Amino acid sequence: MRLRLLALLSLTALIAVACDPGDPIDPEDPTAEVEETPPVDEEPDDPAEPTAGGTLVAAIGGDPDQLDPHTTTSSFAFTVLENIYDTLVQPASDLTMEPALAESWEVSDDLLTWTFNLRQDVSFHDGTEFTAEDVVASFERIAEEGENAFRLDAIEEYVIVDDHTVQFELNRVAPNLLEQIGPFAGLAIAPAAAIEAGTLADEPVGTGAFQFVSFTPGDSVEIERNPDYWGGEVPLDGIRFQVIPDEGVKLTSLETGEVDWIDSVPPEQVDGLAGRDDVVLGQVAGNDYWYMALNNDREPFDDERVRRAIAFALDIDVITEAAKFDAATPNETAIPETSFWYHDYAPFGHDPAQAETLLEEAGVSDLTIDLMVSGEFPETVTAAQIIESQLGAVGITVEIRDEDFSTWLADQGEGEFDAFALGWLGNIDPDDFYYAQHHSEGAFNFHGFSDAELDTLLDDARVETDEDTRKELYDAAAERIVDQASYIYFYNPDIVTAWAPDVQGYEVAPHGQRRFNNVSLDR
Repeated sequence: MRLRLLALLSLTALIAVACDPGDPIDPEDPTAEVEETPPVDEEPDDPAEPTAGGTLVAAIGGDPDQLDPHTTTSSFAFTVLENIYDTLVQPASDLTMEPALAESWEVSDDLLTWTFNLRQDVSFHDGTEFTAEDVVASFERIAEEGENAFRLDAIEEYVIVDDHTVQFELNRVAPNLLEQIGPFAGLAIAPAAAIEAGTLADEPVGTGAFQFVSFTPGDSVEIERNPDYWGGEVPLDGIRFQVIPDEGVKLTSLETGEVDWIDSVPPEQVDGLAGRDDVVLGQVAGNDYWYMALNNDREPFDDERVRRAIAFALDIDVITEAAKFDAATPNETAIPETSFWYHDYAPFGHDPAQAETLLEEAGVSDLTIDLMVSGEFPETVTAAQIIESQLGAVGITVEIRDEDFSTWLADQGEGEFDAFALGWLGNIDPDDFYYAQHHSEGAFNFHGFSDAELDTLLDDARVETDEDTRKELYDAAAERIVDQASYIYFYNPDIVTAWAPDVQGYEVAPHGQRRFNNVSLDR
């Protein structure tokens, strides 16, 4: 799960830049080679003259749980790791996938063999050469023990053609393969030797613009410029990621010059920051979604009527306003309206009378719900307080359990909850929004939802190469998920960050990555 969450992940860009983003694979010519394009981290056409040097102080809201990119699910960890590691391909600002460590690729006539041509003269931070062996070692490790193993289930075998060519042999057609292997640092390429030694959790080693220096839990993570970065010169000397859990303190620290960049802005402060000279506000519509899940393995939440009653009792407009003010869009489905894959479907609204009717039909009264949230994601606590009030109006008692995120993750994995609220971050392809969470065998279906018809829709959609047919399948899947309240969706938040005026070159990405390759300090 990418809860970044972790969390983060082109609108079916099937052969990267070889075809128009979102077009289906052309069965007459599916093998066109993708031409190399400049890396996304190149300087813009008319950049401000960077000031080389300096250390950026970036405030993040919590401690990374660890620094192993393959096994962490922490958004705070990924904020750091996305600057240390690279993936084979990476999302551009328009969410199409483009070259990164793979400079081009081809697809066979039967769509089952993908050949990736790797960049040459790329080295890891420890000085070792990047080769196909590292790609295979990384993906085999992810498949065996990584948190994103589910993204690789279409890959049957890896074949090393030579040091800079690797083939992926698939067990099924996978029109979204690029979106699965390159959305964020959870799919990072690490050195085969470090994987073998088991040292990545303590000593992350990548090919990215910055290299690891130190991690002081509860305080900070420090990284420094990679002088041999394949993507070009890196202006900053380094970055110190300062852990500041309180959003208000983070903003004050930015205003007073103690930090240069903050990973989030208190929602109530967003409007007031716009137009200020002493703070730069970055805000774009994102592909994240926030939601509540009910434990289908516990009574009475195994009864669809009870789940639907709770959905009817909630007013997601009020939840959205309380949690995010004007920096989010209410949505009863997961995929935001900015996406081609959006489906306009909202069957619940706010209908407490219907909620009470359904509870009565189910024979449920005096219901108490243990709702698990984490204060490390403050909006979940705010949402929980509104949920408590709204469900109280239909006779349901909500007991809010605020856990640190590591405990939250452990309890989620063990099914120790009646309900939980959180977000799923960094989604790109529709499969990212639905399969792992709602398929009966989904890797992150912790709430135990199972529906045979939905399983069929999701299985068919992930192998469908015709774009329009694929969308029809996902629209139908979304309706079944919503109608049965597998998740109760709240909103799609904007991606909002802020930084000091002397920070130059930072761009807010809709997929949620925080990369500082081109950032400089004008001091």
